[in-house]
Amino acid sequence: MDHDMGMAAPPPSTMVMMKRRHFMHMTFFWGTKSEVLFDQWPGDSRGMYALALLFVFVMSFLVEWLSHTRFMKPGSNKLSAGLCQTVLHLLRVGLAYLVMLALMSFNAGVFLMAVLGHALGFFFFGSRAFAKPHNDKRYDDLPPMSC
Repeated sequence: MDHDMGMAAPPPSTMVMMKRRHFMHMTFFWGTKSEVLFDQWPGDSRGMYALALLFVFVMSFLVEWLSHTRFMKPGSNKLSAGLCQTVLHLLRVGLAYLVMLALMSFNAGVFLMAVLGHALGFFFFGSRAFAKPHNDKRYDDLPPMSC
């Protein structure tokens, strides 16, 4: 009979997880040692951290581009226009969720790049600074992102 009182050794996979100390920040912090979107990325490399910041910037910039760009011509086929709008919506929401997940790293640099990407994207595509005149009042193919 086994009388170890239920104190069996943990399985080997649990022991491997115990050796690796994984800490997730729950408040904003400055630093290049962070995980953004993927396990152990960007890691300890400053170059990879800069690439991660650029990646977040580009994703947030693309969200604004997709939100404010006209892809379809007026009078196009309703079915093809609806499918195009659906694909554009899928891309915009997917990118927006990836930006949100990147922000959950609580890295201040990632936060600043996301805000800067959205701000510059809006400046170039959503503001009146570079707006092209249109005959109709509807400028975009997609409705605004709902909060």
